[in-house]
Amino acid sequence: MVYSLPDELVFPHPSLAEPDGLLAVGGDLSVDRLVLAYANGIFPRYSENSPILWWSPDPRLVLEPEKLHIPRSLRRVLNRGTFTVTADLAFGEVLRRCAGTERAEGYGTWLVPEMIEAYEELHRMGVAHSFEAWKGDELVGGLYGVSLGRAFFGESMFHLVPDSSKVAFVQAVRMLARHGYELIDCQQTTAHLLRFGAREMERDVFLERLEEALECPTDQLMWTPYMDE
Repeated sequence: MVYSLPDELVFPHPSLAEPDGLLAVGGDLSVDRLVLAYANGIFPRYSENSPILWWSPDPRLVLEPEKLHIPRSLRRVLNRGTFTVTADLAFGEVLRRCAGTERAEGYGTWLVPEMIEAYEELHRMGVAHSFEAWKGDELVGGLYGVSLGRAFFGESMFHLVPDSSKVAFVQAVRMLARHGYELIDCQQTTAHLLRFGAREMERDVFLERLEEALECPTDQLMWTPYMDE
């Protein structure tokens, strides 16, 4: 059974989701509702001409920052210093680049205009953040997500140059690890993320880990417009 959300800010328990992870339909993309959703292990994903769909998959793909695995070939790229990585320097541009990128795995392009507007508002509130990979002055890769407590919810990434988004991802995980983040929610299982050490976690275990991560306050001071490699 897929639940129809009322106007009030509530969600059914994630354990009530359908086998494919679909939990609820409707509602809105207000900051309060989005924050409530992420805090309960729920995220929106839908396409044009569709109502808002809310998901909580089981199992959930999760990366614990201290368990990051960097493939040998990517280590060589990192050592060459081909890319400079920044944080929160070009959030809107990263968002729009992700919206224009067809994804080989998962939902494909799904960032409809209303979603872009909603995540830009989350960014203004200090909850959504981006990591950018630059080659010289050109933005060539990046990713964005939502930060609550000591949990980071990865949403989407893009690349224009091979390895650029991978470098941004590695540096993002390193930064999050330095600041004590306990888990990175990767949402859907992909071979790409499994290679970086992400592992599937049963939803009830994920929700327990998420609850622990949210016991810490959301730290907005760690986010600066620049991050060294």
